[in-house]
Amino acid sequence: MIIGVPKEIKNHEYRVGMVPASVRELINHGHSVFVEANAGIGIGFTDQDYIDAGASIVATAEEVFAKAEMIVKVKEPQAVERAMLREDQILFTYLHLAPDLPQTQDLVKSKAVCIAYETVTDDNGGLPLLAPMSEVAGRMSIQAGAQALEKSNAGRGMLLGGVPGVEPAKVVIIGGGMVGANAAKMAVGMGADVVILDRNVNVLRKLDDLFGNQVKAIYSTADALEKHVVDADLVIGGVLIPGAAAPKLVTKEHIKNMKPGAAIVDVAIDQGGCIETSTPTTHAEPTYIVDDVVHYCVANMPGAVPRTSTFALNNATLPYIIQLANKGYKQALNDNKHLLNGLNVINGQVTVKEVAENLGFDFIEPATALANA
Repeated sequence: MIIGVPKEIKNHEYRVGMVPASVRELINHGHSVFVEANAGIGIGFTDQDYIDAGASIVATAEEVFAKAEMIVKVKEPQAVERAMLREDQILFTYLHLAPDLPQTQDLVKSKAVCIAYETVTDDNGGLPLLAPMSEVAGRMSIQAGAQALEKSNAGRGMLLGGVPGVEPAKVVIIGGGMVGANAAKMAVGMGADVVILDRNVNVLRKLDDLFGNQVKAIYSTADALEKHVVDADLVIGGVLIPGAAAPKLVTKEHIKNMKPGAAIVDVAIDQGGCIETSTPTTHAEPTYIVDDVVHYCVANMPGAVPRTSTFALNNATLPYIIQLANKGYKQALNDNKHLLNGLNVINGQVTVKEVAENLGFDFIEPATALANA
């Protein structure tokens, strides 16, 4: 198979779909890889590094898309990239379609085979290709929140962990999954007063076992959510419903009642955000203010630490890239039900129920759509 790796073009996005070591693995399996010039420069890989791994370097994204049977990216394709997709071409990347009608319309129109990292599953009910970025984003959320609380960034002027004789900041984490647990790990390490809210008692038990009395693991009701959010210095939104738009758990009214200079980091912004006042931002302008509350809503948070993020992502995606390349998409998806769950759009049809319902498309079961392809 011919695999293409374009340079990411989203604002301040330096990650790359494949590092040279991953390219070498594909070459060893008998495939060919075309990489856009300078695709890896943001994380310290030169074109020569890719050439040494066996890749061919091409000057433009247009050449990558024209040559490749499978495009491997990191972020969702931007409009100019979507226009280059063609029928039966495989796109393997993060998509986050549920809150994104224009992207979904373009992918449907392209008739490409669009497989999303974030909906691939595993035997444990997890999301193995989302997990590494959730780990990174969860840990980064505390760094971002700590900065947002600084007075120079319009925050309350608080040090997250306080100092002897001064209370630490109260950090409220909504959602106890991969993002929430990693955020808690960092917040606890910095000495903050940490509360985690979740509606799954088993998740709360797991967090209690993990952190003991270092965190307060609270069952999330409307009353508990309001009480702790309003009292928080920093709120981390880490709620995920696989494939679906995130529920708006923190309302405008909650925001109005928060302390002036408090901060919010909405990690769920890729899926539309779980804070009613959230709007996607970029690393160039990461924050804005609503009712004196600092909002950090960067839609590609792990892009700020691209080297760590790219290696973590490649470790997870490489086995699936090899399956798709070795078998072709039809056989690979038929052989692996978890990879089939990653199929979002094929032959102009939407194969994720939540996306179809949210955006008004007809839904078709992935297996049915694959059989008809």
